[in-house]
Amino acid sequence: METYLNAEFILRLFMALAMGFLLGLERELTNKYAGLRTHILVCLGACIFTLLSIYGFPTYAHGDNVIVNNATGIRDTSRVAAQIVTGIGFIGAGTVLRNGPMVFGLTTAATLWIAASIGMACGAGMYGIALIATVLSVAVLTLIRIFEKQFLPKSGKQAGRYKITIYLNGEDVKKVYDFLMPKVDNMRDFTSKKLIENQTKSKISTVFDIANKKKINDIYKKLSNLIEADSITLQEMNE
Repeated sequence: METYLNAEFILRLFMALAMGFLLGLERELTNKYAGLRTHILVCLGACIFTLLSIYGFPTYAHGDNVIVNNATGIRDTSRVAAQIVTGIGFIGAGTVLRNGPMVFGLTTAATLWIAASIGMACGAGMYGIALIATVLSVAVLTLIRIFEKQFLPKSGKQAGRYKITIYLNGEDVKKVYDFLMPKVDNMRDFTSKKLIENQTKSKISTVFDIANKKKINDIYKKLSNLIEADSITLQEMNE
């Protein structure tokens, strides 16, 4: 029985692991849904499937109960690897979240997609392409974010997006709504629910955009003075 466990294949697997680590590290440091383990496993899995696709299914001919290796037929080395492109979509879809009109996680899904392609490159032994693709991908994820913040401050995409959660006296719900409406942009999903354990208290949550992130501290301070709140939590919601 022919074995395919050799130094070259082991090198390809470890290269895929390293590339997946570099991509996952950036996502992990920015606290995204899919981090180190997910990207490493996607990249490594794509590498394994590519190795299987190229080397795992040689052409066989059957005759008189004898298997003749590489006897006839044409072997399509892309048939397994091609399914990676489709299959990775299911994992990527799991990182995409929708909250009303907003969609989060698209960049992470795209990173998983590129991780699979880098893993395939490692599986095919195309180390140069894998390394360059990894460097470019990490550069896009880090440097482009800096570029957007420095040079595109007025773009709608750069508006800070926040989710606010407030536990307060139930009578102050309208005060919160009237206060936030003129001060923020695109306020949506405004909900108010009475607490089961205390019907005089309410939980308010809403999501909004704000063009100047420096105003968020001012909004927080004024809101704290305006209402009798048990707690006010602001969560920045960026891609």
